[in-house]
Amino acid sequence: MTAIARDPLGTDRVPVGPGMSMFDPMFIGIDEFGEHVTLDVVYHNLLVAGEPGGGKSGLVNVAAATGALSDNTRLVCFDAKLVELGPWRDISDAFIGPDLDEAIVVLRRLLTVAINRYQWLLAHRRRKVSRYDGLSTILTIIDELAMFSTVLGTEAQQKEFSTLLRGLVSLGRACAMPVIAASQRTSWDIIPASLRDLFGYRCAFRCTTTGSSDVILGSGWAELGYTASDINPENRGAAYLLAEGGTPKRIKAAYLSDDDIYSIADYADWMRRPSGITVPATGRSADWQMAA
Repeated sequence: MTAIARDPLGTDRVPVGPGMSMFDPMFIGIDEFGEHVTLDVVYHNLLVAGEPGGGKSGLVNVAAATGALSDNTRLVCFDAKLVELGPWRDISDAFIGPDLDEAIVVLRRLLTVAINRYQWLLAHRRRKVSRYDGLSTILTIIDELAMFSTVLGTEAQQKEFSTLLRGLVSLGRACAMPVIAASQRTSWDIIPASLRDLFGYRCAFRCTTTGSSDVILGSGWAELGYTASDINPENRGAAYLLAEGGTPKRIKAAYLSDDDIYSIADYADWMRRPSGITVPATGRSADWQMAA
């Protein structure tokens, strides 16, 4: 039987269980011993980076698929290329393409929601949201971070985007608003240490240099033998994963074909309709209202 809980920051009644939940460990692949690798994404942000063709988009889409199939979970997708996260457009509360103005507006809204949630937590003498509160999980996915922080718009807009993103990554982990960010440019101007260190999980796919690997995993790991530059370029999906407080370990990320991705997206769209959580694609920019 599905229990019903009232959303403390709204008027809707939302289901709690028994389907998939973002509060459950998220499967992302296997380790070098063939054991399943899972991540506690709700309370940790995930940074994914590596050279083109390494497999990072596969991991990003596995995360998007998990969010799409999870109960009471909303997606917010940033994709300047449109096609990497395009399959999830029809079930996203917001889908931002190569429009830095819109990206900034959406990040501001997300920060407002995060602050509202912290005010609720403070009023209830709590420090983080739990799965039993009935609040929706808002999963923000950014594919190709560099496009928004160094390419699109003006320098002032890029700086504002980066500042807002840093704020969301800082606040989101305790209020069920995790961020997954991906980049194929692994340099300090794209992923500064002040941003990287806010990600509890960091996944480095093949890089061309040890320095690029350290940009993702953290300074010093390459000297200890943990460098994504030694990954065979033919071994797509192989990566080093650094979990919070641990040491990097080799993994093989799960892979979804384009047909798999679109099939899951279509099923998720159909599955979400009775709950009213799916937002129509038409008029999204004008009508979108971020749920608390």
